[in-house]
Amino acid sequence: MEKNKKLTIITTHFNADYDAIASLLAAQKLYPGSCLVLPGFNEKNLRNFFIQSMSYLFNVVNIKDIDFDQIERLVLVDTRQPGRIGALAAVAEKKDVEIHIYDHHPPMPNDIKGDYEVIQSTGSAVAILTEIIKNKNIDISPDEATVMSIGIYEDTGSFTYSSTTEKDFLAAAFLLSRGANLDIVSQMIARDINSQQVELLNDLIQAAMHNNINGVNVVISSIVIDTYIPDVAFLVQKMMNMEKLNVIFAIVQMGNKIYVVARSKLPEVAVGSILALLGGGGHAFAAAATIRDKTIAQTEQQLLEILKKKIKPLHLAKDIMSSPPITVNADVSCKDANNLLTRYNVNTLLVTKSSGTTDLLNNLVGFISRQVIEKALFHKLGESPVADYTTTEIAIVMSDVDLPEIQQKIIENKQRLLPVVENGRIKGVITRTDLLDLMVKNSINKNSQLPGTIEQYASARTRNVINLMRERLSKHILDMLESIGQIADEAGYKAFVVGGFVRDLFLYKKNEDIDIVIEGDGIAFAKQYAKLIGGRVHYYKKFRTAVITLPDGFKIDVASARLEYYKFPAALPTVEMGSIKLDLFRRDFTINTLTIQLAPGKFGTLIDFFSGHRDIKDKTIRVLHNLSFVEDPTRVFRAIRFEQRFDFTIGKLTSNLIKNTIKMDIFKNLSGRRVFSEFRQILEEENPLPAIKRMDDYNLLKIIHHDINLNKKTEKLLNAVKNVLSWYDLLFIEESYMQWAVYFLALISHTNKEMSNEICKKLGLPEALNTFFSKKRIKAEQALFDLEKNRLLSNSIIYKQLSLFKTELILYMMASAREERIQKTISGYFTKLRYIKTSITGNDLIKIGLQPGPLFKEIIQAVFDAKLNNIVKTHKDELEFINNYVS
Repeated sequence: MEKNKKLTIITTHFNADYDAIASLLAAQKLYPGSCLVLPGFNEKNLRNFFIQSMSYLFNVVNIKDIDFDQIERLVLVDTRQPGRIGALAAVAEKKDVEIHIYDHHPPMPNDIKGDYEVIQSTGSAVAILTEIIKNKNIDISPDEATVMSIGIYEDTGSFTYSSTTEKDFLAAAFLLSRGANLDIVSQMIARDINSQQVELLNDLIQAAMHNNINGVNVVISSIVIDTYIPDVAFLVQKMMNMEKLNVIFAIVQMGNKIYVVARSKLPEVAVGSILALLGGGGHAFAAAATIRDKTIAQTEQQLLEILKKKIKPLHLAKDIMSSPPITVNADVSCKDANNLLTRYNVNTLLVTKSSGTTDLLNNLVGFISRQVIEKALFHKLGESPVADYTTTEIAIVMSDVDLPEIQQKIIENKQRLLPVVENGRIKGVITRTDLLDLMVKNSINKNSQLPGTIEQYASARTRNVINLMRERLSKHILDMLESIGQIADEAGYKAFVVGGFVRDLFLYKKNEDIDIVIEGDGIAFAKQYAKLIGGRVHYYKKFRTAVITLPDGFKIDVASARLEYYKFPAALPTVEMGSIKLDLFRRDFTINTLTIQLAPGKFGTLIDFFSGHRDIKDKTIRVLHNLSFVEDPTRVFRAIRFEQRFDFTIGKLTSNLIKNTIKMDIFKNLSGRRVFSEFRQILEEENPLPAIKRMDDYNLLKIIHHDINLNKKTEKLLNAVKNVLSWYDLLFIEESYMQWAVYFLALISHTNKEMSNEICKKLGLPEALNTFFSKKRIKAEQALFDLEKNRLLSNSIIYKQLSLFKTELILYMMASAREERIQKTISGYFTKLRYIKTSITGNDLIKIGLQPGPLFKEIIQAVFDAKLNNIVKTHKDELEFINNYVS
């Protein structure tokens, strides 16, 4: 080692794995002339590969040959723990040594602090360094790309571990483009298990003990062996996959050392922070620790004590319950109670005293089931009060109890539902169905989720989508959603972003129409949020909704989580308070039921109760229940609109339900305005033709009017409208127009004035639109006829014919024109004639000696016609024309 030379030293942790070695090589590319200090290897396979194949790539020095005083920069990769870098930890404490860190492990209390740090939650550390190499256009050889690829594949389990991120995939793709040899990668990742390892794996499986800790099944396997056997972490991962475990802690004593290896698929069990208390560390999903001077029994006991403190219950009563509870007063008749069961689609009602607040525990009488009520009705006891047949022996649970106690209460008491109590009030209920759903879900191992997700909602699929949100949303929107979650949480509410905004996030379509649902008082939240940000709020008590207008004009829709029921088919919904699940159940289609939590600590957690994400991937439109179209027939229009907009397919059952709704003529109860509102939205789509054809397939156009149909002539005209509107939009004229009106004009083009008037009245259109679609349309069609009849058209005649009509009618005329010359004529009006103006004014006429009067209008019109017909061009031409005209 050259004396007095300032050194850059790169190192990693003891027991280095492939990712650590790959990170050393990548860091060497970023720091030319640096020296690598290699710690011990984690396994024989890696040591052989390094020594025999790739050692020439590394500028390795022996730590004994280094003068620590010459080190001016220390670079740490895949670690920042002082206890894992040996003697170099002393160098890290020197104030005159610059520390650079590249790591993907979560922070620990005693982490080394760097002068320059790149810390990211990726599946592999080398992926972080690869991205930097790519961005700096640093050249790497195929052998270097191969070594770095091995690190990524090993630390992500060939991209199967839940810790794998998009950056790992992108890094691997880049390395492949630089010549990485996947045959070598495959050879190194595929590990043969020797006879000793097979025996160790078998011992681990046989020694496995299942522990229920706060509702979470944790497997602890403790064994003692005489000799050191490598690759324990690999064997533990293999056992986890073979036995389909969610959480495992393997405690293996080899000689005088105890090795603890942990793996977890559950966010409730962050093994990195757990083993940190045993002197180890790692990620939330994979960690290890080495323990000395303790027996295996002591280690196991200490681990159990830590687990009981650190593991949060997987399912608490407040997380599983349905809220609010559906109650009935004790003096209500069995007949009316049966109506409540049907209205809310439940099988059991809590029975409460009629006096006081019904949600108080003191007012709880018991419960009554659908079976009991139906028997009472069968025996002609419909007018009897439910109190006569209520089950009064009823167990309850507090909101913070865990799953085992809930199971015990429901099973031992044979209760159909279990009231959940908090602060003396009934906050919700847990039904036998809720419990069964949860138990089945747990038994088939559906708890495997990405780190960071919170499974709070029983029977819902959850996943963390924060990375997708960061990728797709602007910082402005993300910050706004986080502030909504924060303020709602401080007010004691739960906030969610729902509906089309979430759907379009997965469809990669821009949508900044933000719909917020609050579990609690949405209006109160909206007022508080608007006050804090200096915005305005408009609210609607009947529907428990509000609109917040931000200072920059951006609007946010807020609603209280609510349930809706319909008093009769096609009625407007009656709204009551509800939970997020009940709120989503009232929505039209599964693809619109996705919701994302906004609360701090849970921000970015997708909740999918009704398999909406699956239907988005399958490109299918499905309703949530079979009476969906009966309750709200306008959903038929939306089903068609979404199907065509997203290139989806209406599911077979949903399609049959649409046909049945039309067959039953449920639409007769709809107001014309509601029909028109939905139909107008279809006509406002970028290309409404496929949706109109789909409506015709379902014989749905007759709902608009019995005389509207899609024959070949109408279809041809609609296509012409589409082409004309596409042409007009390309002119980029800063003038808005009603696209839907042009298509609607085409659909009613065959009707006379009386029939179109009838259609407009049926749809509840305002008088101005009625006149537009009937009288003015007829006049436009007559004007078009006159233009087509006249073979010699001057510009002034064209202007007089077309300037009488609004843009929508002129576009309709252009689409309806049978001759190309007329289309060109109308095109010329749009692009040229409509912008022509004269420069003369009344003052000019006075200056040349003319007296104000009716003659002024005649002269100005004559000049305008002359300019339209290219007879005059300049101001001077106009004055000469006036002199000649007057003479």
